[in-house]
Amino acid sequence: MVTAEYSAHHLQVLEGLEAVRKRPGMYIGSTDSRGLMHCLWEIIDNSVDEALGGHGGRIDIVLHTDGSVEVRDRARGIPVDIEPRTGLSGIEVVFTKLHAGGKFGGGSYAASGGLHGVGASVVNALSERLDVEVDRGGKTWAMSFHRGEPGSFAGDAPDSAFSPFDKKSELRVVGKAPKGVTGTRIRYWADRQIFTKDASFNLEELEQRARQTAFLVPGLEIVIRDERPSTGSDGVVSTEPVETTYRFDGGISEFAEFLAPDAAVTDTWRLTGTGSFVETVPVLQPTGAMVPTEVQRECEVDVALRWGTGYETRVRSFVNIISTPKGGTHQQGFEVGLMKVLRSQVEQNARRLKVGNDKIDKDDILAGLTAVLTVRLPEPQFEGQTKEILGTPAARQIVSNVVAKELAARFASPKRDDKTQTSLLLDKVVSEMKARISARQHKETQRRKNALESSSLPAKLADCRTNDVDASELFIVEGDSALGTAKLARNSEYQALLPIRGKILNVQKASISDMLSNAECASIIQVIGAGSGRSFDLESARYGKIILMSDADVDGAHIRTLLLTLFFRYMRPLIDEGRVYAAVPPLHRVIVMNPGSKPNETIYTYSEQELHGLLAKLTKSGKRWQEPIQRYKGLGEMDADQLATTTMDRGGRLLRRVRMQDAEVAASVFELLMGNDVAPRKEFIIDSSDRLARERIDV
Repeated sequence: MVTAEYSAHHLQVLEGLEAVRKRPGMYIGSTDSRGLMHCLWEIIDNSVDEALGGHGGRIDIVLHTDGSVEVRDRARGIPVDIEPRTGLSGIEVVFTKLHAGGKFGGGSYAASGGLHGVGASVVNALSERLDVEVDRGGKTWAMSFHRGEPGSFAGDAPDSAFSPFDKKSELRVVGKAPKGVTGTRIRYWADRQIFTKDASFNLEELEQRARQTAFLVPGLEIVIRDERPSTGSDGVVSTEPVETTYRFDGGISEFAEFLAPDAAVTDTWRLTGTGSFVETVPVLQPTGAMVPTEVQRECEVDVALRWGTGYETRVRSFVNIISTPKGGTHQQGFEVGLMKVLRSQVEQNARRLKVGNDKIDKDDILAGLTAVLTVRLPEPQFEGQTKEILGTPAARQIVSNVVAKELAARFASPKRDDKTQTSLLLDKVVSEMKARISARQHKETQRRKNALESSSLPAKLADCRTNDVDASELFIVEGDSALGTAKLARNSEYQALLPIRGKILNVQKASISDMLSNAECASIIQVIGAGSGRSFDLESARYGKIILMSDADVDGAHIRTLLLTLFFRYMRPLIDEGRVYAAVPPLHRVIVMNPGSKPNETIYTYSEQELHGLLAKLTKSGKRWQEPIQRYKGLGEMDADQLATTTMDRGGRLLRRVRMQDAEVAASVFELLMGNDVAPRKEFIIDSSDRLARERIDV
């Protein structure tokens, strides 16, 4: 009976998509949360491509409570007429045929992110259920799919009874669309036979990329609505939907300002231009043959850039809004154009800038630069399937020419503001060059001193004896009182101690010169021995682990934050390599009284929750403990044995490794909490005040 119902029609629909279900990783990378997000962006990018072409100014993304996700746009709508070669409706072709769509040179898209024509059909193949509705021609058309196969469901749930179409697919008319209204609505349930159990949509990642897309397509409004229940920091479950809207009319100029981590030296400059080139590509003829044909291409270049007071470089490059994190020919051309103009300007002003015979290099120019580079061109060539590197050769020269021409015009501008800013920029570039040359000379003339040879290290450093960097540990200790106890508690063979007095300088606000002249910051950099900033050399670091040991109170947390700010800003490779740790001293000492001559047992707890759990467990087992329970306010309250056992001894201590999983998020939080701009910090404190547990305030 089952065999009779399995018609040739089913084979026709599934023949391509069956490969997707067998090898999903080939199409979406993985079947965890990353693959789930990849599918979502395949659908969203189709709507974004419409917006790029000037169709539709809003995209809505809804994360439903039942695990499904819905994407709505107000663009042209997927075609509903019959595609002549397959005899299927446009909707069915898009969702069931691999390498089918409007982006293969048919004139529907001048520039798009989707190039392979597999996005919608792959998502369909990996969905337990997918529903699509299209407003077009005054009607609302609908179609449903089950794991890539068109048919009808008996109910609204994904596990409702499904009946595949037997002989011919049916595109249903389910309503009337207002006159002139077009658009597409797609809702799908990811197939849990394919994706891992813990795969879920990451709201933070979704918001980050939506923000990026809104910057790249000025005027496009992207609305994200999360209807899933969420658990707050206080453990309370909220069922209120969370809705966020992204729209930036300033485009990539606003994007560059958003990305910039430092105070500005120049305003955000916009460099735009176009160039044309001839490319030989295979073109599909009506007969079905592919014929190599020379076509004229247009490449649009749009760059927003600004220099800041720092030394970090942030260059984001995009091709038709596709991020190219590893660069490519467009980024090479951008750097060549910058080098050409700035080298020429430095040579012309060599006398005023006192550069002598020294030459600036690329790193001198890129220091403190924040730039967003976008190019738009039809059918870009990428190196590999991941689209991370642009390979179109002509883009290099076109971008270089546009950047050189526009930047040279800025330097030649008679406006007072332009003259002031270009002069400041040249001063910055030359100072970076001189700092680089000075650091290189210093490195060549100074050999690294080990712990026994060093005579210039601070007197307050209690160094270790070993010369084995990997085995050594530097404890940065809060206060002299804790230092005395720590000296007795440490293993002097491999544990070094450096005390700091109270709260160090907030380096997020301070200049480099202020930081270097601060005694505490300077001594930390000197003791670690690897330099700072752009000249930081991880290989020269004198210790394998840097451990921040501060009191377990609010002041201790503040000191730890200030120290982490110093490492984040000026010694970031240590954090990137996972060599910075925070010691976790205990909060309580509970002495459990044992009956008879059996010695009492000492148990340390590290949080209020852990303490209450321990006491409940002791009570249940009928054990007593000494009152009052000792609550450690600071490291100085411990004796040497207690500090060694709980915090310093490798056999029993607890360390929290500081990792840079997401440097961008971390940078924005550092700037919010520690930066110069007070208003966002005040707003953050007010908005977050309801999350604060008052009993945690140390007063």
